[in-house]
Amino acid sequence: MALWKRKKDKSTEAPGTGDSAVQDEPNQDEPIQDDSSSDQPPGDGPVAVAEPDPDPQPEARGGLFGRFRKAVRKTVDVLNTDVRDLFREEGELVDDEFLKKLFALMVKTDMGAGPAGSIRDAVGKKYRARKMTIHQLAEAASEVIVEIMEQESSDLLMATSGPTVIMVVGVNGSGKTTSIAKLTHLFREQGKSVVLGAGDTFRAAAVEQLTIWADRLGAEIVTGKQGGDPATVAYRAADKAKETNADVCIVDTAGRLQTQKNLMDQLTKIRNVIKKVIPDAPHEVLLVLDATAGQNAISQARGFSDAADCTGIVLAKLDGTAKGGVAIPIRQEFGLPVKFIGLGETPDAIAQFDVEQFVHALFDLDGKS
Repeated sequence: MALWKRKKDKSTEAPGTGDSAVQDEPNQDEPIQDDSSSDQPPGDGPVAVAEPDPDPQPEARGGLFGRFRKAVRKTVDVLNTDVRDLFREEGELVDDEFLKKLFALMVKTDMGAGPAGSIRDAVGKKYRARKMTIHQLAEAASEVIVEIMEQESSDLLMATSGPTVIMVVGVNGSGKTTSIAKLTHLFREQGKSVVLGAGDTFRAAAVEQLTIWADRLGAEIVTGKQGGDPATVAYRAADKAKETNADVCIVDTAGRLQTQKNLMDQLTKIRNVIKKVIPDAPHEVLLVLDATAGQNAISQARGFSDAADCTGIVLAKLDGTAKGGVAIPIRQEFGLPVKFIGLGETPDAIAQFDVEQFVHALFDLDGKS
């Protein structure tokens, strides 16, 4: 029995996440190769596109809820095993020892000490010296997490006229380039024209990979010389989008370690040159975080968020290999809305984030929709 009646899937599910695929190129549903965490030297040949999984796991049923549940299944496994072991069938007495164990297990889901402490405190306040069931725990925990993660909207901010410019930042290996390909697919499914700016000029693999996907997805792309000025590419991409009256311009950026001051300065420079072409741009600055990095994703966010003035987060690689709880401290610490989550390797494996659906999937301990 599910913990509560599930709402119908909202219209916020990203277009293009179903079975339809762009027909610009055969094999459209090939998985997108993840970004390499190391810089590939020039001249190593074209970027290979990963072969499809010969035995992919069937997608969970239930529309967007099913997708979210599949994405957070590693966290649900923790809740369904370790946390469930805290309870007897008739319930468990809530005392100091119980609350201590509960806190430790909540931290294990990668939600961090802050949210885990909030759940512990809420449970202690309501149930101390009383027996509670695992279902009551799930309801109490979900209320806390919904409050922490509440955000006005996950909709992208679009220009009122002219091209919408989206700047994408993140460390190498976070899934930045692949996320750009997925966003491009989403916009192309909506019938929008897209110009890509391959601004990660320090890494040949990123430029080559983005060029492959621009061709497959029917987008234009602006590139520069290997090791050239990323800001120049960003300027030319914005100018190209304005000249052709494109709907969307997505600018990739360099992703070396966030501790390097020159990278942070470069991100500021890119913002400034884009504004010279389109004064109110960039309309969105999306920070791509690797969900498999766990708490390390938070340290990634700090440097980029400050330097690039980020407006939202794309949580990549939330395909069941990561603990989905990491989305919670990210939202709490930075106040940035989670706009999209990456749910797999194919171009349509992206979904617009929905807080209630996410939390429902996280704490639906019966595993039913």
